[in-house]
Amino acid sequence: MPDKVMTEDAVAAEITSGMTIGIGGWGSRRKPMSMVRSILRSDVDDLHVVSYGGPDVGILCAAGKVRKVTYGFVSLDSIPLEPHFRAARQSATVDFTELDEGAFYLGLMAAAHRVPFYPTRAGLGSAMLSENPDLRTVVSPYDDGEELVAIPALEMDVALIHMNRADRAGNGQFLGPDLYFDDLFAMAGRRTYMSAEKIVPTEQFLAEGSVHTIRIPRIHVDGVVEAPMGAHFTECPPDYGRDEAFQREYAATAKEAEAWTDFRAQWLDLPSHDAYRQKLLERSNTAESRTP
Repeated sequence: MPDKVMTEDAVAAEITSGMTIGIGGWGSRRKPMSMVRSILRSDVDDLHVVSYGGPDVGILCAAGKVRKVTYGFVSLDSIPLEPHFRAARQSATVDFTELDEGAFYLGLMAAAHRVPFYPTRAGLGSAMLSENPDLRTVVSPYDDGEELVAIPALEMDVALIHMNRADRAGNGQFLGPDLYFDDLFAMAGRRTYMSAEKIVPTEQFLAEGSVHTIRIPRIHVDGVVEAPMGAHFTECPPDYGRDEAFQREYAATAKEAEAWTDFRAQWLDLPSHDAYRQKLLERSNTAESRTP
């Protein structure tokens, strides 16, 4: 099998300004944050981000990397509204398409299945249509003649996802309570890059989970990044939970430009994921030394 292992910076080098990038995970859960930070450090901008959004969206918006966001929500879960994205919306520095969660799912399905749209009743008579005038309806070709909403495919140049385990060939395994829709993101992207907490031999997948948990097939993955703590500060159970203290610190930086600049310099512009992990370790050791 091919060896698809690469670094975060090599992934970022595959992304060019103006691209549409899909980012898997769900709110502040299992986001591919080490790859997001690599994009942040790059010269790329003018991005269209497609996501069930969390800090991935907020960070890229705060850094001026984003032209448009298509989303079902943008939340930090324990903090309901992602504050940096809210600031971008309120200041009108990004365009947006806001779909309900189910319609967003259908857009992922359409892209994954390589069809132009999926029909649905969802949205009829709702603000989703009035707030998105580009959405169109279609008439069923069958005898019922029913009018349906046509949710367009959420096509992506690149998709980024994070798994608990991966092998070198690009197979991916989730071990937490939910796959979310990372399998659809992987299929929807013209190119897909997957980070994982650990790269293991293929035969070791079943040591931690059933066949059901091996849901990302290598055929849909172009590159694999080994990134322990790669989803931090979002949660990635059972490997670790959300770092609530770190998340609160991040969220507070949306209040003042200087606070964001300082936080970015201290945490997000570090030269590599290894440097980020080392700084996390130092932070943890300092906190433990202060505990009586």
